[in-house]
Amino acid sequence: MFSHVMLGANDVEESKKFYDAILEPLGYKPGVFDEKGRCFYFSRSGVFALTKPIDGEAATHGNGSTVGFAAESPEAADAWHEAGLASGGSSCEDPPGVREGSGIKLYLAYLRDPSGNKICAMHRVE
Repeated sequence: MFSHVMLGANDVEESKKFYDAILEPLGYKPGVFDEKGRCFYFSRSGVFALTKPIDGEAATHGNGSTVGFAAESPEAADAWHEAGLASGGSSCEDPPGVREGSGIKLYLAYLRDPSGNKICAMHRVE
């Protein structure tokens, strides 16, 4: 459904370090910069990118917005969360764990990145 997700970052270098750290436990390679200073993470299913806002204003988080990353296991989600805390992120929402609703079980871990964006690692529990 989605081709890419791009988040604004006030310091793309700092954000790259953070995302390199949290995406590694999920099996992704470090991000790469283009000639415009944007950082890209490529996968078979899409692209995740970081950029300074084009309008020159400060990057701000979207109130009510969350970007979710698929995790292969609860352990991968926990490693993602721990890497985020160690790399400048902050915990938000409930601690990592199973949430149930609408007949499904999900293992969720939430963070705020260095620019305040809310992100999540999610594993679908069988």
